[in-house]
Amino acid sequence: MVASFDFLREEELRRWFPPEVRCTLTFTEEVAYSSNEELVSRLGEPGLLRGPVHELLERGAEAVAYLCTACTFAGGEAGEWALREAMASYGARQALTTSGAVRDALRAVGARRPAVVHPYQRPVDSLLSAYLETCGFDVVALTSLGLDAVEDVYTVDEQRVLDRVADGDRPGADAVFISCTALPTYDALPRLEDRLGKPVISANQATAWALLGAVGRRARGPGQRLLSAGPHT
Repeated sequence: MVASFDFLREEELRRWFPPEVRCTLTFTEEVAYSSNEELVSRLGEPGLLRGPVHELLERGAEAVAYLCTACTFAGGEAGEWALREAMASYGARQALTTSGAVRDALRAVGARRPAVVHPYQRPVDSLLSAYLETCGFDVVALTSLGLDAVEDVYTVDEQRVLDRVADGDRPGADAVFISCTALPTYDALPRLEDRLGKPVISANQATAWALLGAVGRRARGPGQRLLSAGPHT
């Protein structure tokens, strides 16, 4: 996986991977930015992935995923496709993105009307809604965590995720999506699904599910509905 330079959830991310699977994580180069929108736009440039993808291929990667949610939806459906095409042109035999994995995960659990909880500032939240709508989903609610700055996302603890996701759910939603790879969700997902009575998908969960499915393996996560839907193919 290629993660953005500021990614700090590697320990949690690896909990989805079975011990027999070797998952190598590398990072993009650091980019300068003055706003959340500029950050995700610059991280969404396909050329930024050339070096990291080559590094992973040298280590024997069978499939490569770009582990970043906003960076892969900021350019819309065409931008997400361009990122996958670029990774393939750099030599990746199978190329995935977090936003593409989320799209497939929502479809795998039969969702059509998701409620979304996110940490983004405007207008990145609108870009997320637009991406999902273009993919064929009817976003019934878009709930912010209410953060003041990009850096604040790593201060969010599991209890805040539990509270805000529950607040962001709606009776008409058939699933809930927790956007952003920086949020802690592994232990929260089964608790939320039990509480809300519907599938709850997170960015890291969907990426691990899709990447493992691409190599014929299953992600680990007790009580998580997506993982009982079977591997992504």
